[in-house]
Amino acid sequence: MSANNDKAGGMMMSCCASCGIAEVDDIKLKECTYCDLVRYCSDACQENHKSQHKEDCKKRAAELRDELLFKQPESTHLGDCPICMIPLPLDTSKSSLYSCCSKRICGGCHYANHKLREKEVANSCAFCRELLPTTKEEADRKTMKRIEVSDPVALRQWGFRRYSEGDYKGAFEYWTKAAKLGDARAHYELSHSYKEGKGGVEKDEKLELYHLEQAAICGHPQARHNLGCYEWNNNDNAERAVKHWIIAASLGDDESIEALMFAFKKGCVSKDDFAAALRAHQAAVDAAKSTQREAAEEYRRKMKS
Repeated sequence: MSANNDKAGGMMMSCCASCGIAEVDDIKLKECTYCDLVRYCSDACQENHKSQHKEDCKKRAAELRDELLFKQPESTHLGDCPICMIPLPLDTSKSSLYSCCSKRICGGCHYANHKLREKEVANSCAFCRELLPTTKEEADRKTMKRIEVSDPVALRQWGFRRYSEGDYKGAFEYWTKAAKLGDARAHYELSHSYKEGKGGVEKDEKLELYHLEQAAICGHPQARHNLGCYEWNNNDNAERAVKHWIIAASLGDDESIEALMFAFKKGCVSKDDFAAALRAHQAAVDAAKSTQREAAEEYRRKMKS
């Protein structure tokens, strides 16, 4: 039965779902815009078949979206330090973002670069070796150079600048540009814009969730955690909430571990799944550690005391 279904499905995919014409050398079929169930020879055929295909398409599109949404990211949205190639910590106070190249460098490599060049008159970037700006104006010029070449990190950071100055519309525009280039943090900030109705846009829960999902897909742990909270509080869907929190916990998110503890006490998480999440969380935290980063933290503590 399964073999017959596969054969029928293969035949359907090799023919236009509307007119039935087969794919030959001079006729190329293209998949439905939203799902992978059928193919069409033209836009007209896709439009004509829309009413028949609508329900199956909607169901399959949702399945494909969930496959993408609940896929475990390889790393957080921060990725690895480009120098030591160790995962960056989620606490961004333990890393530095350079305006010259838009690279985020871990505290350990920043500290090592500082020690290497502490006798020099001018410090340089730990990554690209360009001299560091000495004034706010010079730093802004470097950022604008990055913006001119459509650097998503620079666009996102300039959005923060606009937001801090009360220009919510300007911030929204820069975050939108950065999000279109795949920046997870920009998607996260856009979700807040739609939640709060700032930046010249109305409150829109659908778009808020869309941008949270895009950020989560890109490995943003806080966005993933928030999606879990939404499923738990708004949809009463513990299964989806737990899935989100397990993924976020495996990226090192502390809040998601607390949420899983709560869900475990409610009987919504098995003992084995909770234990596996704890191990994955600890592994993510340990992966972001190094002796050089510990030395940097010790130096920072001494400087504060």
